[in-house]
Amino acid sequence: MFPGHPERLNSFDYLGTHCYHIRFCTDRRQKIFTCASAYELALSQIQRAAARERFALLAYCFMPDHVHFVVQGLQDESDLRRFATAAKQLSGYAFSKANGGARLWQRYFYEHVLRSEETSRLVIRYVLANPVRAGLVVEPRNYPFLGSDVFSPEALFESCDLRGA
Repeated sequence: MFPGHPERLNSFDYLGTHCYHIRFCTDRRQKIFTCASAYELALSQIQRAAARERFALLAYCFMPDHVHFVVQGLQDESDLRRFATAAKQLSGYAFSKANGGARLWQRYFYEHVLRSEETSRLVIRYVLANPVRAGLVVEPRNYPFLGSDVFSPEALFESCDLRGA
């Protein structure tokens, strides 16, 4: 029977300097991230959670109804579950306050542990190419709601060879 939420790995503690691909979906898959104000509000709170929980936002892409992140723990104590919870709570609270009590996120989130730098690069490429696959832009560099807190835009796109992706 499907449990109604994504399963976590029982044998993995989600602590340390691991790299992850995570996805948050908006409440009822509403198209919320279609304007700069919603994107900036959520991103600022997620960045706040990342700093607090010691995570680097290697890449992110805010699609209209969901968000992809490639994140990496910066210390042995970095806890992905704590980061994801804080990111959703802080951004959800700020969004609710700004939008008359509206909910921002679905209850759960999806995560995938990345096992190598090569895998991370492929996942970053996948994340940044999302708007192209959705038909929102012709190339990722034209999409306004993606980026990185670690890499400059040029370094981000060039390191993943996204020209024409």
